[in-house]
Amino acid sequence: MNRLKNSRAYLAGPMDRCPNGGVQWRKDIAPFLTQKGCFVLDPTDKPTQIAIEDEENRSLRTEWKQKHNWKNISDTMGSVRNVDLRMVDVSDFLIVNWDMDIPICGTAEELFLANREKKPILIHCPQGIQELPDWLFGAIPYQMMFGNWGDLKTYITHVDTYKFGLETYN
Repeated sequence: MNRLKNSRAYLAGPMDRCPNGGVQWRKDIAPFLTQKGCFVLDPTDKPTQIAIEDEENRSLRTEWKQKHNWKNISDTMGSVRNVDLRMVDVSDFLIVNWDMDIPICGTAEELFLANREKKPILIHCPQGIQELPDWLFGAIPYQMMFGNWGDLKTYITHVDTYKFGLETYN
């Protein structure tokens, strides 16, 4: 069926307080989505020349924090926030990597913006969906929460290929 062809998937998840800046899981799932015909919107690899979030920029922000240079951090992160939220706006659905061991801030704003925009949101929690905050169960259908990447990919494949209604998915 290829229902996902030409759709835009935004990859939300923590970046500034996690190993490798949150790059690896995004690199791992992007080829799967691309194979389905999706265009991947990745905040670690932005389609812009501004608001870049890489190791160099994270190091700069750490240095600014140590020097109490709040203005530079505010200016920089204001641009990052604007670009990332715009990518959420133009996306068709989100994949959120919500690791309970890593503090989040922007990820929550992205998720709830997409929720208000009525976009499908798939949540991956490596600790299992039972560890997700209770609030999420009031906002996101539990059928779109996954404790491992394999189940999330199976769901995406179902959405992409199943010829009958999606309500038939468990």
